[in-house]
Amino acid sequence: MDAAVFSDLGGGRFVASELSRGPWDAGAQHGGAPAALLMRAFERLAVVEGLAIARVTYELLRPVPVGELNVEAEVIRPGRRVRLLEGAITTPDGEEVVRARALQVRPADAPGGDADPPPPGPDRGEEHTPGAEGFTPPYSPMFAPDAIEIRFVSGVFGNGPATAWFRMRVPVVAGEEPSPLQRLAAAGDFGNGISAILDWTTYVFINPDLTLYVDRAPEGDWICLEARTIIPRGGVGIAESLIYDQRGRVGRAVQALLVAPR
Repeated sequence: MDAAVFSDLGGGRFVASELSRGPWDAGAQHGGAPAALLMRAFERLAVVEGLAIARVTYELLRPVPVGELNVEAEVIRPGRRVRLLEGAITTPDGEEVVRARALQVRPADAPGGDADPPPPGPDRGEEHTPGAEGFTPPYSPMFAPDAIEIRFVSGVFGNGPATAWFRMRVPVVAGEEPSPLQRLAAAGDFGNGISAILDWTTYVFINPDLTLYVDRAPEGDWICLEARTIIPRGGVGIAESLIYDQRGRVGRAVQALLVAPR
């Protein structure tokens, strides 16, 4: 098994290993893998002292292939208090598969309240293993459970609202320790999966987007999602997640869902 989700070839070129693979197609990545890789690209842009990433929106334009990719990021609106970043992932032949924008904001200069307390910790959770209730990985290896560990403290895959803790088992990029925001991005795309209300074998419920709002950078290895999926009759499915670390709330994730019979 590969030792990381991605290997850095230099010059903005990366190779995704099979550890990036998602549940819908053996040749396509889980959304958490490119989300973490683009978060890394944003973090590597020139720093403006005192600004923090407040929001990242990913447009998952096409399935992201397992294989070689190009990653780029730039500042498209500079500023001392608010700054806008943009990044993209393309295939070697130039096809754009993911585009993202990140908003950096100077943290609040005003009194604030304490963060919402976290759910029961990962030590209280039960690790989801292949063949466990709710979901059996169709391929091996995959992003989950091989690159990222999942421990449920409430609910199970495919049974509605659920709360689970996530921890990277391997680096996002070989030879590097994942940053707190990379860990958040990797976990943030799981809301629709852990809170699914439809049968995986009968329906697809793919998210063509992901928006992360970040109250503060998380601390430690574990990220928790408290997720629910809503599919109104005749409307558009949405998955919503509150995000925590072991200290308390750190943000929110929202995904629109393409829901259709297989």
